Amino acid sequence: MADRPRDLAERMARRRKIGGKPGEHAGDGYLRETFTLPRAAARARAQAFFARYPKAGYMSAVETWRELPGGDIEFTMRRLPSAD
Repeated sequence: MADRPRDLAERMARRRKIGGKPGEHAGDGYLRETFTLPRAAARARAQAFFARYPKAGYMSAVETWRELPGGDIEFTMRRLPSAD
């Protein structure tokens, strides 16, 4: 019998509650850091993040970003802890 969407959602919710390091979504293995900075500082911070954790070795990426009403940028960087 096929799972109902609700069954799938409940199973995924249970998996999220299991373990994981701070800043890590349980199960996916990525470490995440969220920043809120003025645009120029946000750009510099992202460049520094990529310099420290290169995409090739850590699969680093800007996961989400948004511009806040005051002009600041809120963004989340993610990376694998593989080379730590």
